[in-house]
Amino acid sequence: MLSVTGMTCDHCAASVKQALLSVAGVTRADVSYAAGTAQVEAASDVPASALLDAVRAKGCGAEVAGDSNDGIAPKTGDKLSVAIIGTGSAAFAAAIRAVEEGAAVTVIEAGVVGGTCVNVGCVPSKILIRAAHVAHMQAHHPFPGLAKHEPVVDRKALVAQQQARVEELRHAKYESILEINPGINLLRGFVRFEDAKTLVVHQADGSEKRIVADRVLIATGRSPQIPDVPGLAGTPFWTSTEALVAEETPEHLLVYGGSVVALELAQAYLRLGSRVTLVTRGKLLSKEDPAIGDALKAALIEEGMRVLTDTAVTAVHFDGSAFELDTSAGRVSGDKLLVATGRKPNTAGLDLGRAGIETDETGAIIVDDRLRTSAPSIFAAGDCTNAPQFVYVAAAAGTRAAINMTGGDAVLDISVVPAVVFTDPQVATVGLSEAQANKHGIATDSRTLTLDNVPRALANFDTRGFIKLVADKNTGRLLGAQVLAGEGGEIIQTAALAVWNRMTVTDLAGQLFPYLTMVEGLKLCAQTFTRDVKQLSCCAG
Repeated sequence: MLSVTGMTCDHCAASVKQALLSVAGVTRADVSYAAGTAQVEAASDVPASALLDAVRAKGCGAEVAGDSNDGIAPKTGDKLSVAIIGTGSAAFAAAIRAVEEGAAVTVIEAGVVGGTCVNVGCVPSKILIRAAHVAHMQAHHPFPGLAKHEPVVDRKALVAQQQARVEELRHAKYESILEINPGINLLRGFVRFEDAKTLVVHQADGSEKRIVADRVLIATGRSPQIPDVPGLAGTPFWTSTEALVAEETPEHLLVYGGSVVALELAQAYLRLGSRVTLVTRGKLLSKEDPAIGDALKAALIEEGMRVLTDTAVTAVHFDGSAFELDTSAGRVSGDKLLVATGRKPNTAGLDLGRAGIETDETGAIIVDDRLRTSAPSIFAAGDCTNAPQFVYVAAAAGTRAAINMTGGDAVLDISVVPAVVFTDPQVATVGLSEAQANKHGIATDSRTLTLDNVPRALANFDTRGFIKLVADKNTGRLLGAQVLAGEGGEIIQTAALAVWNRMTVTDLAGQLFPYLTMVEGLKLCAQTFTRDVKQLSCCAG
């Protein structure tokens, strides 16, 4: 009997079984993914080492049942041992780089491998949003020569397609990495710190395993934050996780929240046929330039959404079939309720205090620009920290943390971080807004270009939105950009590169941009600092 670690699915078990059967003298191999075991029948002269090597060649850990490496993270020789809590983008980026740097890595996961983005975040939400966009365009496109019709929505089929792609990407980008990389060992269970060097892993069978590692990386991500509203607890409300895989389209969906997740999912369900009422305590996207929230609100209302901003929810009622919300704007009712009021760090059960790890008031782990925590030898990366909550920031942080854990010196520079909200029109930002720049004592000059001045928007018959550039008033250096446009996410990286390279608006205005592209709007907006673009011919440089 062998104990096998690192299997993530039945496919892994089948792969391990085939590897064992290929060993000369093996007559039978029964491998269980659920139990983490392999029962092997072989000739008496087959050494156990041959069986262990066969399993390890498939990227899994193996030992003869009854043997134990309890108390030490798996290592080969004198390799540095690294334990990583979590298996999301930060964790995997760190694991891969740490192995490249010569470390022996154990990743510890209590749930599904892959973290938020691939499983319940970026990937399924963008598939849902894309499907909703296609449905919307069938009835609301701007071309009179094409027949319009209401879409017929099969939500069950959409979810099946969506989840198939989720599973495909999870295997390709996460599970297969474990299969092919023998330097990464997967251990399943819930983790807490016993001290700064020791992790206690509570496994599914009730047993505990202690891991002592030279370095530890915490990459546990975040989960939905549920507000303390009277009557909400115990009701079948949705978080984003349930909303993404719901196989029915609600008749009337109530959405509580006014930021990224709430807005993206509210509009998606509106376009799939639900009536939607959105309630938020403040403005939409309240951390952004106020013009963005105001313009997006107008676009959503025009599309048919009821939007109640600056509205408090004081109580929730559920009668078994419908929700009612008591709000400062009156009572609203619907058959489903989506709560999307923010996300909290997954740090509460880790006993961080035992390791001397400091957090902020939200529970986020405080890290410096090298991803170091307040505890020597312990690092953190991704959404569980006080860094910006984006998957690409998490992955970059994981890689840099691994470099630093293995003796290098890498800094995570978050001075220029582009961000996108996948509503329609999309919200895309980078750098400083006017208010942020002024708060830093920088005198600013700004220009806003409405999209009816962008030729591609005119050709698309979609001129909703604007492009705004913020510059240093004294030097003309570009400080930031705020975009509200159908293709805002495809525009913003060009602005990010301009900010990163300290370009001036004059520099940007003088660049060559392909004609009839939305990104040309950046050039046109830059030109407005010195001229009236309405008086220019097409492509005027």
